[in-house]
Amino acid sequence: MPDTEKPLLIKRYASRRLYNTESSDYVTLEDIARFIRAGRAVQIIDLKTGDDLTRQYLLQIIAEHESRGENVLPLEVLTDLVRSYTAQAQSVVPQFLAMSFDMLRQGPGKIAEQITAINPMMAQMSKMPGFEAMQRQQQAFMQSMMTGWRGMPGREGGKDDEEAPGNAPKAAEAEGEDLGEIKRQLAALEAKLSKLEK
Repeated sequence: MPDTEKPLLIKRYASRRLYNTESSDYVTLEDIARFIRAGRAVQIIDLKTGDDLTRQYLLQIIAEHESRGENVLPLEVLTDLVRSYTAQAQSVVPQFLAMSFDMLRQGPGKIAEQITAINPMMAQMSKMPGFEAMQRQQQAFMQSMMTGWRGMPGREGGKDDEEAPGNAPKAAEAEGEDLGEIKRQLAALEAKLSKLEK
């Protein structure tokens, strides 16, 4: 397995300093965020206890970006995440979020396939109080995420592709078609959810 496929191992020392085991130097949270944005998986381990601290540090990175005004998560989404820490919601929310981000990574072509797979979960979620509001917020969140991801260099449909000569009209046309397809799929999903609620 090439080194880039293995998670980058970061060790946290008792002094709370973070040590990159590949480059043999200390790193900051911003360095770790840069590795992740470049597509590298990261694992952060406490040197003394061996505990996996990755989740804790990833949440800290998100919190720092949000506190600096780099808001990716709307207040409503954050509020719903806090609400999701209840017994009945905990079983479906992580799966729902994972599938949503998976759809973002795979692009609009896979959305219909993923929505079909979600249907049993949607039936369970539709019984939750405030589900319709959460669904609207999820749609707005996905829309804002797709907008941000379209502009990432190196990603299909990103800045590198759009700036190539002759690609701007094609990119705009494809974007319009993708948006239209997403709207059709969301309308079909809403219709199915309405039938399930009755």
